[in-house]
Parts: sequence; structure tokens; C-alpha cells
Amino acid sequence: TGPSMIAISPPAADRTAVIRARNDALRQRHLGGRVMLTPGIRALGLRGIRDDLAAVAAFDRFKPGNDPYAEHDFGAVNVSGQRVFFKIDAYDRSLAFASPDPTDPAVTVRVMTVMLAEEY
Repeated sequence: TGPSMIAISPPAADRTAVIRARNDALRQRHLGGRVMLTPGIRALGLRGIRDDLAAVAAFDRFKPGNDPYAEHDFGAVNVSGQRVFFKIDAYDRSLAFASPDPTDPAVTVRVMTVMLAEEY
């Protein structure tokens, strides 16, 4: 037998930076995952959806109080007098469980859900 292989994970700061970048790509450009709109968002029509998605993409007020893990996975914006939340989750490829490694797109499906605050 040969030498045993030991998997070495990147340092936590590097992992967080990768997760944050992947979440930002989904939030800002809808790349690397799926965007789900709740019934309340869909009921706003195309203009409302466009405005909400633009506000979510422009959101940049991440701070420890609303982003404790520095992953840019949640936020709240006000659009046309309505409070809108977004939440990004990293699932396994079957969408049944959490991703075993949210830094690895080969085993992860990111899903961003955009919802009205009252739907939360």
C-alpha cells in the first residue's frame, strides 16, 4: 500500500471568501445557482420583480449584525414601500440536504429565495 492521502481543507478565511464570492455572483448576476421568487414577489408583476431583483443585486450593507458569518447570504431591502428579503442556501445536488462543501460547485446547488417580509 502507498502513503495515505489526507484531504486538506482551505483555511476558514479562504473558505468564507469563496462562499461569499459565489453568493455574490448569484445575488448580483444570477450566476451559479437558482433564483426562486415567492408568490408574493411574483404577484408584483414583471416591473416589481425587476425592481426587487435590482435592489437585491445592489444591496451592499453587509455587517456583522446582519451577516455574522461574512457569507453575504441574507439581506433586506425596501422597494416601493415594501420590505423584501433574500436568502441564499447551499444544497447538495439533489436539493434534499445541505451541501457537504459549499465552496465546491460540483457538489453544491445554490438557491436564492426572494420574498416579501410578510412571507417569511
